Amino acid sequence: MPPPADIVKVAIEWPGAFPKLMEIDQKKPLSSIIKEVCDGWSLANHDQFALQHADSSNFYITEKNRNEIKNGAILRLTTSPAQNAQQLHERIQSSSMDAKLEALKDLANYSRDVTFAQEFINLDGISLLTQMVESGTERYQKLQKIMKPCFGDMLSFTLTAFVELMDHGIVSWDTFSVAFIKKIASYVNKFASDISILQRSLAILESMVLNSHDLYQKVAQEITIGQLIPHLQGTDQEIQTYTIAVINALFLKAPDDKRQEMANILAQKQLRSIILTHVIRAQRAINNEMAHQLYVLQVLTFNLLEDRMMTKMDPQDQRDIIFELRRIAFDAESEPNNSSGSMEKRKSMYTRDYKKLGFINHVNPAMDFTQTPPGMLALDNMLYFAKHHQDAYIRIVLENSSREDKHECPFGRSSIELTKMLCEILKVGELPSETCNDFHPMFFTHDRSFEEFFCICIQLLNKTWKEMRATSEDFNKVMQVVKEQIMRALTTKPSSLDQFKSKLQNLSYTEILKIRQSERMNQEDFQSRPILELKEKIQPEILELIKQQRLNRLVEGTCFRKLNSRRRQDKFWYCRLSPNHKVLHYGDLEESPQGEVPHDSLQDKLPVADIKAVVTGKDCPHMKEKGALKQNKEVLELAFSILYDSSGQLNFIAPDKHEYCVWTDGLNALLGKDMLSDLTRNDLDTLLSMEIKLRLLDLENIQIPDAPPPIPKEPSNYNFVYDCN
Repeated sequence: MPPPADIVKVAIEWPGAFPKLMEIDQKKPLSSIIKEVCDGWSLANHDQFALQHADSSNFYITEKNRNEIKNGAILRLTTSPAQNAQQLHERIQSSSMDAKLEALKDLANYSRDVTFAQEFINLDGISLLTQMVESGTERYQKLQKIMKPCFGDMLSFTLTAFVELMDHGIVSWDTFSVAFIKKIASYVNKFASDISILQRSLAILESMVLNSHDLYQKVAQEITIGQLIPHLQGTDQEIQTYTIAVINALFLKAPDDKRQEMANILAQKQLRSIILTHVIRAQRAINNEMAHQLYVLQVLTFNLLEDRMMTKMDPQDQRDIIFELRRIAFDAESEPNNSSGSMEKRKSMYTRDYKKLGFINHVNPAMDFTQTPPGMLALDNMLYFAKHHQDAYIRIVLENSSREDKHECPFGRSSIELTKMLCEILKVGELPSETCNDFHPMFFTHDRSFEEFFCICIQLLNKTWKEMRATSEDFNKVMQVVKEQIMRALTTKPSSLDQFKSKLQNLSYTEILKIRQSERMNQEDFQSRPILELKEKIQPEILELIKQQRLNRLVEGTCFRKLNSRRRQDKFWYCRLSPNHKVLHYGDLEESPQGEVPHDSLQDKLPVADIKAVVTGKDCPHMKEKGALKQNKEVLELAFSILYDSSGQLNFIAPDKHEYCVWTDGLNALLGKDMLSDLTRNDLDTLLSMEIKLRLLDLENIQIPDAPPPIPKEPSNYNFVYDCN
C-alpha cells in the first residue's frame, strides 16, 4: 500500500552525527517537526534551528516552500535564518581580515536565499554593506599593496552579496547615496583587471539605471561612454555583455531630448566599429545573452528614427529637400527669369519633373509626406539615396521617366511605401523584447545602416518592378514580392550589407515564383471529392504520428529559463516526461545542459494523473504578476502553466515558439485533448500532402474524376468465367 500523500520520507543531517531517516508529515507545523528533530539529538532551543536543503542551493525550508520537499530528499538541520543573519552581521564587522573575508564569502552564498535575505535586510544589512563599500574599503587600501588578493576577494564578495540581496526586490534602489554610486562607478575604471569586481560593478550600475529614474541621472553623471568603451576591447565576453547592457540601460532610460545626443557620442566613440571588431567578428561564438544585448542595442538605435517617422511634413515648409531631389535628378542648367510669364513656365516644369520623380501630388509633393508613418523619414531616405548613391538615383528616375506612364515605377511613391515597410520589418518604435536574440550583424557594419538598407532595397524594388513588367495597378503586388525578397534574405543573417545585396541578387522575381510554386505544390490542397475522402481517411493516422512525435520530444525534455529582473543572472531548469508517459520529472540546473538530462538527476516529480489543466498566455499564474517583464508581449506568447491539485502550479516560459507548440501539444495529448497549435496545423498539412502524393504516384498524368465511374451492366452470360475446379 503506498504511503499517504502528506507523508514524505527524508534523510536529515547534523554535523558530527549520523544522518536520521524520518517521515515528515506535511500537515504538521514546521516548528513541531524541527522540535522533534532537535529532541532526537538532544538539542535545546529548537526555535533557533531550521531545516535547509543539503544540496548546493542550501535554501531554507519554510511554510511557503515545504511542499517542494520530495521523497528521498536530503535535508540539513542548521541555525535559523534569523540566527545565521545575526551571526554573519557581526562576523563581517570583525577586525580580523581573514575572519571578515570568510564571513563575506558565506554572506555571498547565503544571500541567494530569499528567507535569509529578508532576515539580513531586517538587520539593516544593506546599509552595512553600502557603508563598507563607501568607506570601509579605504581602510584596507593602505594594505592593498601587501594584501592585494585578499582585498580584491573581499570587495568581490561584498559586491556579490549586495547584488544577490537586491535581486530579491525587497529594498528599493532609490535609497542609495551619491557616494555609493561614485564608488561603484570608480570600480569600473579602477578594477578593470579584476573580472569579478568589474562584473558586479557593471551589474549594479545597470540595475540602478533600469530601476530608478533618479539613480539614472546620478549614474549618467558619474559614468561616461568613454569609460565603458575599453571594456568592450577586451577578450572576456561576460564583461563585454555587462558593458553593452549598461550602455543599453543608459540609452533606454535617457529622456527623449538626450537620446539623440547620446547616439552622437556613441558614434564619436566609434562604438559600432568596436562592437563589430571585438564582439561580432571575434573568433568565438556569441552566447545568447550577448546576442540579446546586441539585439537591444540594434532596436534602440533604430528607435531613434521614430521621431522622424512620426513627423508630418508641413506642406508650406521644408520644400528645399524636394527641390534638391529635383535638382540632382534633372540638373536644370538654366532657370527661367523671374517674370510673370516665366513663373507659369516654372510651375509647369516643376509639375512635370515631380511627376517624373513619382510623387502622387505633382503640384505640391510635400502633401505626400503628411502620412505617418513613414512621415519625414521617407524624405530623409530619398535625399540620402540621391546624395550618396547619385548615379543609381539618377538612373532610376530617368529610366522610369522614359517609360510609358502605366509601366513607370514611381520613385516617390515607392520610397514612401518602402520606408513604411522597412519600419514594420525592423519594428521601429517598439520596445525591445525581453527574450529576443534576433540581431543582424550587417546593421553594425555602417554608421547609417538604415539609410544604406533603404538604398539597397529601393534598387531591388525598381529591379523587381522591371522583372514583373508591372503597371501602376500592380503596385501592391510588387511591394508584396519585395517584402518577401527582403525577409528571405534577412533570415540568412548576412554578415555585411554587400552580402545582403548579393543574397537579393539571387532572389529575383523568377526565383521567388519558383519558391512559391514549390511551396504551393508542397501544400497543394486537392479539392476533388476522392482526394478529400482520402484525406479524411488518412488524417487520424497522421495526427497519431504527430502526437507520438510530440510525446517523444517531451520524453527527451527541454531546458527552460527562469526569467528574473536581471536577465543575465538566468537560472535554468529542466523538465522531461518519463518513457511510460506517466510522470513529469523536473529540477533546477546550474547552467544550460549539453544534451539530455537523466531522470535520476531531476529531483522533482509530477504524476500526469494529477494534472488538472494546461493554461497559456495571460491565464498563466506567473503572467498575472505585476511588472513590465510579465506584461511583455513576446513573453506572454511563450508562457504556459500546468495546474495540479488544489493550488499547485508549474510555470514555464518556452525558449522559442517551436518549443512552446511542442510542449502545449504534448501536454494536451497527455490529457486527451486536441492539439491546436500552429505547428500541428503546419505539420498536418505537410504530412497529409506528402502522404497523398506518395499514394498518387502511380496515377501520375491520369485525370482523377470527381465522381466514381458508373458500374457497368451485368453481362448477358458468364461463359467467359474460368472454373478452377
